[in-house]
Amino acid sequence: MGETNGRKIGLMPWADLTVPDAAAVKEFYRRVVGWTVTEVDMGGYSDFCMNEPEGAQTVAGICHARGVNAALPPVWLVYITVADVEKAAALAVELGGTVMHGPTPMGPQGRYCVVRDPAGAVAALYEQRA
Repeated sequence: MGETNGRKIGLMPWADLTVPDAAAVKEFYRRVVGWTVTEVDMGGYSDFCMNEPEGAQTVAGICHARGVNAALPPVWLVYITVADVEKAAALAVELGGTVMHGPTPMGPQGRYCVVRDPAGAVAALYEQRA
């Protein structure tokens, strides 16, 4: 694991699950794992931040398969930190992968893109703002 400007590179700090009925699946994980839930207003519907059972730390997201998420498969999508998301996306394509979405801003915290590797596995590459 490397570090760039105080940012740790190569970690998987987050995972999202994107499904057609996020509300039902959110409830499944809330009950099975014990996560608490914070709703995130998406403009007409809510996605969900899933939080530690005994604390407020958000550990994952469960999202509706709508908008930019419509084409994502219903799997846990891990986010892997990279130093430069533009360079990482270009290198992914050069090495036989495809960019499914982005690179695009992820609010004030950084930028991300979703890539499919040559074997067909999907992951998000995430560049954290310093």
